Amino acid sequence: MLTAEQRIAIVTGAARGIGAAIAQRLVEDGLGVALLDLDERGCMDLADRMTQAGGRAIGVGIDVTNEQAVTQAVERVTRELGAPTVLVNNAGVIRDNLLVRMSLDDWETVMAVHLRGAFLMTRAAQAQMVEERWGRIINISSTSALGNRGQANYAAAKAGIQGFTKTAAIELGRFGVTANAIAPGFIETEMTHATAARIGITFGELSDAVVKDIPAGRAGIPEDIAHAVSFFASEDASFVSGQVLYVAGGPKA
Repeated sequence: MLTAEQRIAIVTGAARGIGAAIAQRLVEDGLGVALLDLDERGCMDLADRMTQAGGRAIGVGIDVTNEQAVTQAVERVTRELGAPTVLVNNAGVIRDNLLVRMSLDDWETVMAVHLRGAFLMTRAAQAQMVEERWGRIINISSTSALGNRGQANYAAAKAGIQGFTKTAAIELGRFGVTANAIAPGFIETEMTHATAARIGITFGELSDAVVKDIPAGRAGIPEDIAHAVSFFASEDASFVSGQVLYVAGGPKA
C-alpha cells in the first residue's frame, strides 16, 4: 500500500478559493497534487509556489466539461506525478437568478461544470484507484443543495452531486475506494463576494446578515473545507463512505 508521500491527488477548480486551500493542505499532508483549473496561469503559478516551498505539484489548464481534455489531463498527471488515487471534484460556477428569469444557458452551464465535470473526472480517475485497490473521491457540494433562493440551477446541481457521491460509494466500495461529499455553508470566497455584488450589497453587509444565524458566530474560510478534505483523503477515513458532511458552523444550513 502506498504511503501518503507516494499518493497523488487531483483537485479541480484549484486556482483560487476553496480549491486552492484544498490543494495547499494536501501538499502539506505530503501528497503530490495536480491543480486543475480553467485558469491555467493561476493554477500553474500556485503549483510553482508549492514546488518552490518543497512540495510536489503541477498546474494543468482544463475545461472539466470536455471529455477528451479530461482524459488527457489524467494521463498527463499520471506521467508527470504518478497515478492519482485521490480526486477532489471542486470545480464550480454560479449563474444565479430567480427561476422565472433564469436562461437555459445559465441552467446548462451550471449543470455541465458541476455534474458533467464531476462525472467525467471521476470516470477517468477511478480506473487508477481500482487498479491500486485504494482510492478517495471527495466531491464538493453545498448547503444550497437543500434549496436557496435565486439558485435553482446551483441547488439542483449540488443536490445531484450528493446522489452521485452515494452511488459512486456503492459501486466502488468493493475496490477499496471511498466516495464522500462536503457541503460548505457560507464561506468567504470570490464566489460569495460575487453573490453580494449580484444582489447589490457589500460583502460585509451580506456576511453580517448570514453570520447572525450561524451558531459558530463567523463565516467559514476555505481552510475549514480543506481540513475536512484532508480527513476524507486519509487512511483513517477508510470506513467512511457515501456520506455528506455539512461544514457550515452549525446544524442548520
